[in-house]
Amino acid sequence: MIRNNMQDDIARENSFFGLKTIYTTLFISLAYLLLSFVLVGFKVDQLILIFIFNSLFYISPGTRKFILGFSIFIVYWVIFDYMKAFPNYIFTPVHIEDLYHLEEKLFGIHFKGQLLTPNEYWKLNTNSFLDVLTGFFYLMWVPVPLAFATYLFFKRKEQFVFFSLTFLWVNLLGFVVYYCFPAAPPWYVQAHGFQFIYTTAGNTGGLSRFDHFFNIHLFQGIYSKGSNVFAAMPSLHSSYPLIVLYYALKNKMGILNLFFAILVLGIWFAAVYNSHHYVLDVIGGVLCAMVAIVSFNFFLKNTTFRNYIRKFIYKIS
Repeated sequence: MIRNNMQDDIARENSFFGLKTIYTTLFISLAYLLLSFVLVGFKVDQLILIFIFNSLFYISPGTRKFILGFSIFIVYWVIFDYMKAFPNYIFTPVHIEDLYHLEEKLFGIHFKGQLLTPNEYWKLNTNSFLDVLTGFFYLMWVPVPLAFATYLFFKRKEQFVFFSLTFLWVNLLGFVVYYCFPAAPPWYVQAHGFQFIYTTAGNTGGLSRFDHFFNIHLFQGIYSKGSNVFAAMPSLHSSYPLIVLYYALKNKMGILNLFFAILVLGIWFAAVYNSHHYVLDVIGGVLCAMVAIVSFNFFLKNTTFRNYIRKFIYKIS
């Protein structure tokens, strides 16, 4: 009996550190580094990502399941990063003036004898309280979905996979729109007018007021790494919290649902207040989230896609 148990332990250990597994992770890591170098150049972030993935993959069976589950988010991040190599403005003309005037026509605000877009109105009516509040709201677009995903991973594996794949799917849909309909954000018009300048770098917009208030360079550091300035439509910042709210309601999260609902409205307002998106962009993000949720549920119920998801759920359980 003891001998059999020892043989089982050795077999599991050999399987965990099998040569095929090691070669596969090594190949993926090197291929990622090489492709990244060719497309976007070498960055320390790439080594950090490889270190985190491989460390968690080999520390224990539990951490391996965790990083395999969150590889869905890694796929999103890699695709987003690689978009730098293929700017959308080289494929389709960028919408600047037409989007501005449509926003003005549909949501214009009369202020002191002028017709202003909501972004222009709020730029003239800022205050420190809203600067700080909207800054904190905008900081939550990454931590909250990841924290929610972590909770689902440990409590409800199936819902974790559904949520993560919906998150990835809404991004893929949004990226398609980015390339079909390149659009300049409001801060671009405020800084450059309607002239197209393809070398324009990322900009913090109104979020610079948050940095100035705390005398930090948080948002400046974030937006200096942006993949594409002309990717304002749809506002995926507006999509993410809506997907979180949908799955929170679906999983009956109680009082947390109220927090997520406030977060949705807060991020939508912050996007407009800080001139990162038009109201039209926010509406586009909402529609994108709704399409992603509905289409994902359709694929889940009416195609063999569910069988592959079941296998993945089993692998990380």
